[in-house]
Amino acid sequence: MTDTLRRAQLSLPGPRSKAVFDAEAMYLAPGTQSVALFSQLAIDRGEGALLYDVDGNRYVDLLAGVGVASIGYAHPKYVAAMQRQIARVHVGSFATEHRAALVKLLAELTPGDLNRSQFYSSGAEAIEAALRLAKSRTGHTEVIGFWGGFHGKTGGVLPLLGSSFKHALGPLMPGAYLSPYAACARCAFDKTFPSCEWHCVDFLRHKIQLETTRDVAAILVEPIQGTAGNVVPPPGYLKLLRELADELGALLICDEMITGFGRTGKMFAIEHDSVLPDVLTVGKGFGGGFPMSGVIAREAIAFSKPWANPSGSSSSYGGNPLAAAAARVTIETIVEDQLVEHARRLGDKMLAEMQRWEAELPIVSDVRGRGLMIGMDLVVPGTRQLLDKKTARWIFDTLLARGVLAMIYNPEVRINPPLVIDEDQAMGALATMKDVLGEAADRLIA
Repeated sequence: MTDTLRRAQLSLPGPRSKAVFDAEAMYLAPGTQSVALFSQLAIDRGEGALLYDVDGNRYVDLLAGVGVASIGYAHPKYVAAMQRQIARVHVGSFATEHRAALVKLLAELTPGDLNRSQFYSSGAEAIEAALRLAKSRTGHTEVIGFWGGFHGKTGGVLPLLGSSFKHALGPLMPGAYLSPYAACARCAFDKTFPSCEWHCVDFLRHKIQLETTRDVAAILVEPIQGTAGNVVPPPGYLKLLRELADELGALLICDEMITGFGRTGKMFAIEHDSVLPDVLTVGKGFGGGFPMSGVIAREAIAFSKPWANPSGSSSSYGGNPLAAAAARVTIETIVEDQLVEHARRLGDKMLAEMQRWEAELPIVSDVRGRGLMIGMDLVVPGTRQLLDKKTARWIFDTLLARGVLAMIYNPEVRINPPLVIDEDQAMGALATMKDVLGEAADRLIA
């Protein structure tokens, strides 16, 4: 095994990775994640924030399975808890000690009276459950989402995706409306914050008045938009949406699939704005890698029928004994190892370093983030035009060959390392990234 980052690699994937990839591709359906298709790596093992492929190459992971591996790979506490549980019982919906401890722990960590949890196995499943809860509670039928939003790929959430992903997948379920998110560097109205005086929120009010039947059950929003590039709205945005939901008699649903459990330097991203939504949806890092998602609702709302009827909100796999064990040990580790504070402290240092690149690297623009959820745009030098995907792919490939795995094959870059990444690993990976971005800029300018 290689114990130090390889600064240069003649060819990736290595021969063993390529053989595994090609054998799998003979029968695997197309459409798997871009990072797997582009890299063609076969991963052998992981340790902390490091991954090793079957050829022995080592990579600093700035992706974490799109925020899934919150406590990294092969964490001793996680491995021990999962081994113990799978030797006992792994499926079923009966009460278990792990699930009883998990729901109590969640109630203690979430703000206000967000204290009733139900569990699922995917993000989209949890979002759809949250929307059913909103309709059960309010008796209303319409839902508001945002441009740039991403909440899964199932039919019930497709109309709430503010991107081209849903093209050619219609017809879409009726009753969904989208409005521009407070993405100030990409303002849909070409305005500047704060002189805009929250024009995007005023526009949303007019949209609801003129386009909906004013039968809104929920406003669904990411406190930080992940898929759009880790886009951070200005402080106060969530509070205004909270006020609007109250005016409409609607629920405010905050989708914290990516932002939850320490990712942003707070246990939940809503805490940055001191906002209490009616429902939180959680997933990804929640199970530390095991498929686990959830709906966490305020006390009174959770008892709304038909959602609260027997089997009305359940899922065959959600909260099973193995999933509950995974989520419990993950969250306990995040708390015991003080990973929320670590994410805040290291994230601040990484963000400060990357923000310096805006003045030093002509292709870097709008570096943003909170905690270990950092984004930036790669642009044509001297413009705000996003870089072409061919150049972004060259950056991805070159970084990978130098031992850094990052979600940088699109010009809207997302940095989401495991919360356990140490400072040397993180800052070393950023130094490599800066070198590669500088080379990319030179190639464009030459």
